[in-house]
Amino acid sequence: MQLGLVVLYFTVLLLLSSYGIHRSHLVWQCWRHRRALARAKAAGARQLSDGELPKVTIQLPLFNEATVTVRLLEAVVQMDYPRDRLEIQVLDDSTDETQALAKSTVERLRASTGVDMVYLHRTDRVGYKAGALDAGQKVAKGELVAVFDADFLPQPDFLRRVVAHFDDPAIGMVQTRWGHLNREHSTLTAVQALMLDGHHLVENRARFAAGNLFNFSGTGGIWRKEAIEAAGGWQHDTLTEDLDLSYRAQLAGYRFVYRDDVVSPAELPEDVSALRAQQYRWAKGTVQTARKLLGRVLRSKLSVSQRLEAFFHLTPHFAYPLMIVLSVLLLPALIFLPATDTKTMLVVDLPLVIGTTGSLATFYMLAESAQGRSRWSALARLPMLIALGAGLAPHLTKAVFEGLQQMSGEFVRTPKKGSKEGRYRARAALPTAEIALALLSTLSVIASVQTGHYFATPFATLFAVGYGYVALLVVSEQARRRREAPTSSERQADAAATETPLAVDLG
Repeated sequence: MQLGLVVLYFTVLLLLSSYGIHRSHLVWQCWRHRRALARAKAAGARQLSDGELPKVTIQLPLFNEATVTVRLLEAVVQMDYPRDRLEIQVLDDSTDETQALAKSTVERLRASTGVDMVYLHRTDRVGYKAGALDAGQKVAKGELVAVFDADFLPQPDFLRRVVAHFDDPAIGMVQTRWGHLNREHSTLTAVQALMLDGHHLVENRARFAAGNLFNFSGTGGIWRKEAIEAAGGWQHDTLTEDLDLSYRAQLAGYRFVYRDDVVSPAELPEDVSALRAQQYRWAKGTVQTARKLLGRVLRSKLSVSQRLEAFFHLTPHFAYPLMIVLSVLLLPALIFLPATDTKTMLVVDLPLVIGTTGSLATFYMLAESAQGRSRWSALARLPMLIALGAGLAPHLTKAVFEGLQQMSGEFVRTPKKGSKEGRYRARAALPTAEIALALLSTLSVIASVQTGHYFATPFATLFAVGYGYVALLVVSEQARRRREAPTSSERQADAAATETPLAVDLG
């Protein structure tokens, strides 16, 4: 039994460590290709005259976004771009007051600014966001198509700073970096900001600079319309239509550009239920995209390094079930396996600890320094980041298994606070798995001290804190919502706002 436990425990640990080693590889790629990143900025910095500027359509997909719609539309019409070369499509699938609000705002702004602003409303919501983008694509006037989600605030110089890249006919998409309007609102938003900065300022920069495949992030980017069509258009058999289209377009021969110096600010979820809904969709959709395209990628004529990077890009969420297994195995491993002596700890355990946590530290320290922030702020938030990742693991493990079992599914959009907190809420079940794992991890902390497995103590503590923290946030949010129970009319409005058609399981 001890041998089986040892083999299983270290197999899980090594699989998790492989993703840590990959993070270190991305950091090294950023450093190795730093000149390529500088050249990309220089290429995009070339200013085109008004006569050279291509026609652009900006697409704004909306679904029940009453708290942020006006802010978004008023920001987009400030775009510094010739009026005769700009079209704005408001792609509204809303079933609540957003519909009337968006339509009236479009009419007001069109009359006052002269911008070519089109309001398109669908009643069936087939394909969710992908379906809305596809419907807009069919009537879009621009040769380039920019996309912004409802919680973003596009900057006036966005288009002029990126369109020069499309002078190269091989460029299919330019992605810009996300900013964070409410980074310092709470510990939760600060950790989310750090997580997203890692994706944008390490992963995206490293993949782009090394010539590997990376993805459109769903918003804050601009496409060549022909690239979308050549890749087969927007498809809705996964919940990450952006990742899916990105891989299909690059496999069709188009290249992507990443601009970390162009920032598109957005709002982070301020409650854990909204965060879990967002992360669930991303995790399930990424697994679905891996099911759909990973085999095609691995059989393609891409280089070995490109295919290996694509594998890590499409499979990161499998770390969550591995983390759950590790949490469950930790207590019996501490009880049944003898503690190592000091020498073995220094030779084996210490390098393993440094290898796993050190890769995370360098990864997020680079993300902070790349935007002029202190590296030490990333180091200070690292324990909470690890804890939050652990706390989300039970919920995202369910998303991984659903992604393996079915394609498509309901696109549950992330509730935005905007101008009115509490107008839209994400549903959350009682966090029984998180509570059970928090108790189990607490027992592991005690066992690690009593059995002399001192290197396991900090990890068990982070697991216990992470599971407990997320469980506490969910329970406290549910208690607050019960105290703020809406009236019957408000309940009817919320029911209408969340009403969606049945999803089609495409197998």
